[in-house]
Amino acid sequence: MINYIYQLTSPQFFSVKYEDIDINKKVIIRPRYMSICRADQRYYQGNRDIKVLNEKLPMALIHECCGEVIIDKTGHFKPGQQVVMIPNQPANTDNADNSFIYDNYRPDSKFLSSGADGFMREFVDIDPDRVIPFNNIPLSTAAITEFVSVACHAVARMKKVAHERQDAFGVWGDGALSYVIATVLRAEYPKAKIYVIGKNQRKLSRFSFVTKTFLTYNIPKDLHIDHAFECVGGEGALDAINDMIDYTSPQGTLLLMGVSENMVAINTRMVLEKGFTMVGCSRSGRVDFEKAISLMETQRIKRRLSSIIYEDAPVRNFDDMHRAFAADLNTPFKTVFEWKV
Repeated sequence: MINYIYQLTSPQFFSVKYEDIDINKKVIIRPRYMSICRADQRYYQGNRDIKVLNEKLPMALIHECCGEVIIDKTGHFKPGQQVVMIPNQPANTDNADNSFIYDNYRPDSKFLSSGADGFMREFVDIDPDRVIPFNNIPLSTAAITEFVSVACHAVARMKKVAHERQDAFGVWGDGALSYVIATVLRAEYPKAKIYVIGKNQRKLSRFSFVTKTFLTYNIPKDLHIDHAFECVGGEGALDAINDMIDYTSPQGTLLLMGVSENMVAINTRMVLEKGFTMVGCSRSGRVDFEKAISLMETQRIKRRLSSIIYEDAPVRNFDDMHRAFAADLNTPFKTVFEWKV
């Protein structure tokens, strides 16, 4: 079966690759809706080190996607079934370390759209254990399941390492990642205090379900939180992490989620003095996808997530691909589009 793969060959330049795929050992899925991630934008805009771009490209972008099963000769799924696909692809090894290391941190794992072709294809051929069905979720919302799963992973890791007092949480950042972190926290801790700290008042106004929001220059001096999540990244990560250190109570857990290309200087003296646990969180695994879907199938979460989704016009050709990436630069949260190439 001949497949069309739409690769980014250099910043802002797409081309098509033809590939023969085996329909007997994989689930064959037609992508339906996709969402653009900041990582996709960094590749598209060329905002990565030139050595990284030379190593990664050419490569199909997009790792947030839902689709429809076309063929499954493995017998796990029915044609027409709506599914989400897990971009994290661990190798089938018997390394003993794999019993306690998450798939998303294993060095033998591949991640689609970061070193391997993502979902910008006519069809996706994928192992059945990388596919999860869903019901009663709009396709435009299901497209961001991977993104929600990252938040589920972070909250799950916090639960494993944090001390028992989990009554007040701080989330630094006012973008889509901080929004889904706050959403998952509210679902898991309905009675907890959740504070969101950011720089954009208009974006912070979307966080109507949290306890309170603060602008970065107006954080109350008496604010005390038990555990904190950094969802800023980039140059802003320095201030965010050091604010977390200042306002988190002793022995709290600090979860770092924002990507920074440059090293970040943090106040290690206070990290030691307060006895913090710092946890790096990136990507997710199957259990996190399953958790995300269970949350997203509830009406309240669907409604909450829909408020941060901007659905762009369908993508049918190369010009539309460029249009979608340009539109995403002006979207405050998440851009999704129907894939009709």
